[in-house]
Formats: sequence, C-alpha cells, structure tokens
Amino acid sequence: MSDIAVAGLRSHVALPSGEGPWPGVVVLHEALGLTRDIRRITDTIATRGYLAVAPDLFSDGGLLRCLRRVFSDLTRGSGRAVDDVLAVTSWLSGRPDCTGKVGVVGFCMGGGFALLVSARGVDVVAPNYGPVPSDLSVLDGACPVVASYGARDRFMPRGIGGDLSAALEQRGVRHDVKTYDGVGHSFLNDHGPFESLERVLGLHSDEAVAADAWERIYRYFDEHLRG
Repeated sequence: MSDIAVAGLRSHVALPSGEGPWPGVVVLHEALGLTRDIRRITDTIATRGYLAVAPDLFSDGGLLRCLRRVFSDLTRGSGRAVDDVLAVTSWLSGRPDCTGKVGVVGFCMGGGFALLVSARGVDVVAPNYGPVPSDLSVLDGACPVVASYGARDRFMPRGIGGDLSAALEQRGVRHDVKTYDGVGHSFLNDHGPFESLERVLGLHSDEAVAADAWERIYRYFDEHLRG
C-alpha cells in the first residue's frame, strides 16, 4: 500500500496478497479528493483480489483551482480530467501484474467520471451517487454498470437512478441500478470527525446500505473482471 506517481498524478496503489496477475480497479474520489477514506476503500478492494489504484485528480495545483477545473471537465464530458482517468486505466491495464481487465468505481464526482468512461475501454463501472452525463450518447456501447443512489440525496436530481436505468435499458447495456430509501448522499463514505455535520446535511454513511451496495458491486466486478 503506497503512494506513487501514475500518469503524472499522485496516486494510492494497493496490491492483493499472493501472486498475480490480478484484475484491476480504478477508484475515483469525490470532491474532497484523495482522502484517508478513499485510501481505505482502495486497500479494502485489494483484499478482495483486485489490483487497485486511486488517483488524485487534484494533483496539479491548489484544491479550489483544481476543483473548478475538474468539475468543468465533468460537466462538459471532456478535458484533462477525463484524459487523466483514461490514462490511469491504461496504465493499470498495461501492468504486467494486471490481467488487462479493469473496472472503475467512483463516488459523487468520481461516479460521474466512471459513467463518462464506461464506453472507453473499461470492463465494468460502479458509479455511486454520481451525476448522469447530460450527453447520454457517451453511454452508447457502455460496459456493464452497477450504480447506487440515495432516495434522500439533496445533491442529485430526484429520480436520477430511474433516469440512468432508463438510458441504459434503451441502449441495451447490462445494468443494476438501485436507489436506497432512507439515505442521502455519501452513504458509502466515512469522513470521520465530520460525521455530525454530515448527518445534518444528509451526507452520512449507512452501514447496512453500504454492505448491500458493496455486495452488488463485487458481484458485478467478480463476474465481469474475473469471468
């Protein structure tokens, strides 16, 4: 478990135990950046037998300047941040200890990027409470998608899970999109000392929902990255 430079980005890399090659997973962070929580998630994914890497999409410059640029790229569906994600997936799939199969899991902002690259050479994506691209044509020819949303999410449009499911159904993309009652945003993330504030904002994690969401994610990853 270490931080190295990947495609010019500071990144956290976690290797499974034993001998490879292993399938790979790119972990895309939310707006808070490459936090301790994202590192924890990356390490946990590695314990499931995946070569995991979490790039810091804010590597170039201060948080506010990078946040503005990265969100602009997310909204447009193109730009340096999208290129960075694709460069990291290419780096991972090309490693000698990777099988060449790569999935992407993302949270909020990272979930949006996961959908943007779903038809660009990856094998499965798992966007969690991520925005749906305004240009739905980026989903044409997408890989399988397993997505999770919260019914009480104040930061995503109401019914976003149903909208994504309909768009994927129309395109014949295999998918598992689930909206969980009783939870809002960030229910898979643990931000530690900010939990009390997050509960007020509807951002706190939920252990039972998280367990179900991760079970669905790993089921899709196991099938499409190992099968």
